[in-house]
Amino acid sequence: MNRRFAIKSAILAAGVAAAAACAPMMENEPDIVDIAASNGNFNTLVAAVTAAGLVDTLKGDGPFTVFAPTDDAFAALPAGTVDSLLLPENKDQLVAILTYHVVPGAVTSDQLAGQRLSVATVNGANVHIDGTNGVKVENANVTTADIIASNGVIHVIDSVLLP
Repeated sequence: MNRRFAIKSAILAAGVAAAAACAPMMENEPDIVDIAASNGNFNTLVAAVTAAGLVDTLKGDGPFTVFAPTDDAFAALPAGTVDSLLLPENKDQLVAILTYHVVPGAVTSDQLAGQRLSVATVNGANVHIDGTNGVKVENANVTTADIIASNGVIHVIDSVLLP
């Protein structure tokens, strides 16, 4: 009986230790940049955010709503466009494009459902959102909605928005 109790105690102690080791990760949900970087479908977006110097901003408190183009969306741009935008001399243009994908505040798809809106982006221009049949932002379709981050919401889109 004592041996069985000792084994149960050891298992319980190991479980408590494992839970304690995981606790900091549970407390610190990933932010927008962490989610994009770990996803595998946003390598170009992460490279662009880094080249534009926007990593710290998008890791900030927010909240932000990011309409995040996939790697395929960037690949659909005319040949050479992404490479050109990533050049240091085109940083201002890159910042303008990326901030056109960001809306202040955390907006989930249920808040967009059934509505047509014109919403100011972080770059100052408005985007048109149509939530009457799924969700479209300008001509881009939201393919995955409501990826919740610690500092906002990500909606995956199938094309790059150009201001």
